[in-house]
Amino acid sequence: MHIAIAGNIGSGKTTLTNLLARHYGWTPKYEQVENNPYLSDYYKDIHRWAFNLEVFFLKERFRDQLAIVHSAENIVQDRSIYEGVYVFAANNKAMGNMDDRDFETYMELFDNMINIIKYPDLMIYLRCSLKRLMENIQQRNRDYEMDMPIGYLEQLNRRYDDFIFNKYKGDVMVVEADNFDFLYNSKDLGTVIDRIDARLYGLFSNHVSDSDHGK
Repeated sequence: MHIAIAGNIGSGKTTLTNLLARHYGWTPKYEQVENNPYLSDYYKDIHRWAFNLEVFFLKERFRDQLAIVHSAENIVQDRSIYEGVYVFAANNKAMGNMDDRDFETYMELFDNMINIIKYPDLMIYLRCSLKRLMENIQQRNRDYEMDMPIGYLEQLNRRYDDFIFNKYKGDVMVVEADNFDFLYNSKDLGTVIDRIDARLYGLFSNHVSDSDHGK
């Protein structure tokens, strides 16, 4: 079984990954952030470092996907390769931070990769307002995130919605994360776990539940 947690920066992906891994006894897979050699430079000069950053993330996420494909363990993953491509890299391209040549090279790499990976059994999309994202980012107080433009987060939010509702072909469960406190409210966490259990055991099909979307 493979669950992926999707959502914008500061949406609570890592927190939910930790809690679900503990609840189910599954293996967590975390996105490479703290040791990313380009991230600090990227936030100082996005245009200069966007291609380097996106290729690094693509390489790391592809390595994780390969490990998941060949693993006998049940996995809960903090961000998948798909949103890295269709949200973050696409956003950098739209902002002019990656030119046509770099983006074509990037997408050719991704197109070669997707032939040997598969969609998660379930993707959980933590959908957050801009206000909630900023509160969470300020609370965790990472130096390289403090100067992040609000407009950047806003653009990512729009791209996440477009990715989930229009582009992604796998199974998705949408969680309106502004309404939940997974870490400090056990009832909120239990509600989401109940929905996950229902989806994984086939009580709902083709993206349909009380808060899910159809394809």
